[in-house]
Amino acid sequence: MSIKLEMLRTFAIVAAQGTLSGAAHKLGRTPSAVSMMLSQLEQEVGAPLFETDRKSRLTPLGQLVLEEAQRASDVFDRSVAAIRRHAMSTAGIVRIAAVPSATVALLPDVIETFRARHPDARIEISDVDSATVRARIQHDEADIGIVSAQPEEALEGTRILVDDLGIVCAESGPIHRAHLDNTGASDWDLLALEPLIANPLCALVDAPIVEKLSLASTLEARNTTAILSFVRRGFGASILPFDAVRSQPDGVEFFVPTRAASQRELRKIAQDQTALRGAVLEFWRLLDR
Repeated sequence: MSIKLEMLRTFAIVAAQGTLSGAAHKLGRTPSAVSMMLSQLEQEVGAPLFETDRKSRLTPLGQLVLEEAQRASDVFDRSVAAIRRHAMSTAGIVRIAAVPSATVALLPDVIETFRARHPDARIEISDVDSATVRARIQHDEADIGIVSAQPEEALEGTRILVDDLGIVCAESGPIHRAHLDNTGASDWDLLALEPLIANPLCALVDAPIVEKLSLASTLEARNTTAILSFVRRGFGASILPFDAVRSQPDGVEFFVPTRAASQRELRKIAQDQTALRGAVLEFWRLLDR
């Protein structure tokens, strides 16, 4: 007989519960069945795993086996989850983690085309910042990620969009009036005229005033719709890309500073592009504009 994953999992549960009866209750087995499984494991490793029959204290070997048991169980569970996710994606489930501006500027057109071809496919979208997108891709919590970056950054993935960053402000507010008074000539210093509604895109603008105002900001939002709503309510101004506000709501104005202009890229990423299959692969390809 060899060591089996079921033995290791049973041992880990006994170690966590501290008693055979507690482990048996959790496993839905009899104490004698659990005890037999432990005995088989101890025979395989060649030494006791617990200091006493009460199972409340591990031997040094038992502590090592417990760590390996937990590691083996985690690896197995991740592998099973990956297999199931692959099966689901082949059948028609696409999990996307994207920065908020991408859900407004890019995804609607792609989803419309995709659904025309796959009306029964399920699309799951997480609206998060770039760091979280990367983490979800790394931990297999999303099939496709869309991140924001500066054009000169050498990042993973594939560029799918480049657009201008600009100031979004309330119609007829201080910033908008100053912009008109300057006959369109402007720079990022106009942001000092109103409170800044900070968001992750502010970090992509290389202007001292933006960094200063971001640090002093008392309101931060990451969702594009929320930012536009706050601007319209007069809470302050913010920085967004052109594509995210091209269908801007009433009461909001957007302009790109003519001095020290900044751009951002949207890039699509995946843990392993060559492993994409089925509906996920088609959605990946549709992201290219």
